[in-house]
Amino acid sequence: MISSILLAAGQSKRMNGENKLVKKINGIPLIKYSIKNILTSSIDNIVVVLGYEKEIVEKFIDKSKKIKLVFNKNFESGMASSIKVGLDNLPAMTDSFFICLGDMPNVNSSIYNKLIKSKNNNEIIIPTYKGQRGNPILFSKSIKDELMNLEGDMGAKKIIDIKKEKIFEVETLDKSVTQNFNTRDSFVL
Repeated sequence: MISSILLAAGQSKRMNGENKLVKKINGIPLIKYSIKNILTSSIDNIVVVLGYEKEIVEKFIDKSKKIKLVFNKNFESGMASSIKVGLDNLPAMTDSFFICLGDMPNVNSSIYNKLIKSKNNNEIIIPTYKGQRGNPILFSKSIKDELMNLEGDMGAKKIIDIKKEKIFEVETLDKSVTQNFNTRDSFVL
């Protein structure tokens, strides 16, 4: 089983008081794009980790038996706490899991599927665009315990730096793997 942890707990600090996850692109809230792209891939389920303005973001997420909403009460402490909440809520049958960022709406289902097909015996699969590493990252469940030891707001970068020999990079022709929507300027199309 391949699962996905979608990190959607951040405080949108660079958005001048606006929650980026509910800001619209072509009339559709950013969080809806991110979830749709995961659901249309061959990923089996999504654990959406909410935090900041949980009630507002939750209203924009359609109900599905493939989606589990969870709340990170420590979201202010940084990304590591959200990753841990997501890991704690993965289905027991999960073999591999993505860590996805809620503010990367243009990562489409074909990118997820390409990463899944590249899995083989690799423990960490990272998409790249023109040699630059991006997201989402696919992890084998063998990395789960190390991810549970993360602290602060660095995400999985520390583990990736340590596990260089376990990484397999998949070059994509799609810059979306390196583009997140963190500022108001990101939303200008």
